Amino acid sequence: MELGLEKNEVKLFPYTAEWKKEFNRVKQQIIVVTGLGENRIQHIGSTAITNMPAKPIIDILVGVDDIANIDKSVFKALQNIGFLRLRVERPGEIVLAMFTDGTYEIKTHFIHMIENELWKNQLFFHNYLNSNAKARDEYRMIKVNSAKLKDININLYTDLKEPFVKRIFNKRINKG
Repeated sequence: MELGLEKNEVKLFPYTAEWKKEFNRVKQQIIVVTGLGENRIQHIGSTAITNMPAKPIIDILVGVDDIANIDKSVFKALQNIGFLRLRVERPGEIVLAMFTDGTYEIKTHFIHMIENELWKNQLFFHNYLNSNAKARDEYRMIKVNSAKLKDININLYTDLKEPFVKRIFNKRINKG
């Protein structure tokens, strides 16, 4: 199993069950070094959706009570297993990444530390697509068609998927 892409690279790979195995391996490392509860660490993103082509990067969701008050020892512990905090500015989210080597060119894993509402949205999206073949097929087509564009980069790729993602988030919000 090959993992990793460069900063602005967009390449999709066929689904493989190896992604889940890799997530579980890293999840156990996170639990050991941070002491976080198993239920606070989830596999998200397209590598967590059955039969979905995906960028070969494992996305890990870590739920926290208060994003502003995460103990510094958690970041140090994650750094000890290869995760570095990125300068990503997203409301209510801290992003860390693991790289293939010391050049920091190719990312293989992301940790998204988020609070309650974002947590609920991400898990709902994952569960909805895994249980709804029609939505999964629609998302697959958006991803595949976007990845084929001549001048595609990660920001455009994300922007092209966003309306679909928000539509699914709204299904959760309008349910409750």
